[in-house]
Amino acid sequence: MNASQVSSSGTAETDARRLHSRLDPNARVPMYHQIFLILRNRIYKGEVRPGERVPGEQDLAVEFQVSRITAKRALNELAEAGLVVRERGRGTRGIERPSAPTVSASIEGWLENISLMGIATEALVLDFGYVAASEDIAHALDIEPGTEVQHAVRVRSLDGAPMSYLVTYVPADIGRQFERNDLNVSPLLQLLERAGVNVASARQTISATIADAEVANALSIHAGSPLIEVRRVVCDDSKRPVEYIRVLYRPDVYRIEMSMHRVREQEGMRWTTHTSSPLPVGDG
Repeated sequence: MNASQVSSSGTAETDARRLHSRLDPNARVPMYHQIFLILRNRIYKGEVRPGERVPGEQDLAVEFQVSRITAKRALNELAEAGLVVRERGRGTRGIERPSAPTVSASIEGWLENISLMGIATEALVLDFGYVAASEDIAHALDIEPGTEVQHAVRVRSLDGAPMSYLVTYVPADIGRQFERNDLNVSPLLQLLERAGVNVASARQTISATIADAEVANALSIHAGSPLIEVRRVVCDDSKRPVEYIRVLYRPDVYRIEMSMHRVREQEGMRWTTHTSSPLPVGDG
């Protein structure tokens, strides 16, 4: 084996370990769908060109340490999404690269959406530390102004393109149970749960805003560009606020979907959602 082969082999092994580490067997998202998302990202990033062979069932089973049945389901999902073609005797091959996808967050299943977001996207921490809570932050977290809180700023990207800008505040006693680098690899909600917080409810508002110079630079857009703004307070099972988050989404790569039904009440007909507590969301 020559030096280039050794280098290539080492890179492949590193990539395999990196990708495998992103699988979460405890997530609500099935393992086969987690693999589908990783393979889809490879395709959109150009790592698999049209006509090139995609790793087969056995290769994926080894790389991700899953069964061949799980690997097969991931490949079948890729084919159903129109990203590859599967041919007997020729294996699975990439097709002409499609347009980059958007992320959809449903009103229902917000915990599942946050798990999915952590798998399908990548986060980069821009700022992290502890500050004295302003009056607004103190009001949101139901604490006294000046109380120490953890403050973090992150950018979450989809297929290498920035899609959301997140500013979070967490009570210091909870925040000190995880570090800056943890926010690079896990959604904040998962870190809270790992810290023993029983997340039970949330209230949030959704509105429109525009990007200032700092946000525009982080999201690779022009200052003044329109954004979707979500503000959310997350509470534990004792109704204690454990997180205050402000998320700014690029509307060209993120949308919120809502299923509604027409119902008859004493006052007349009205629209209602599947859930009595609207919690749209795919970030944290």
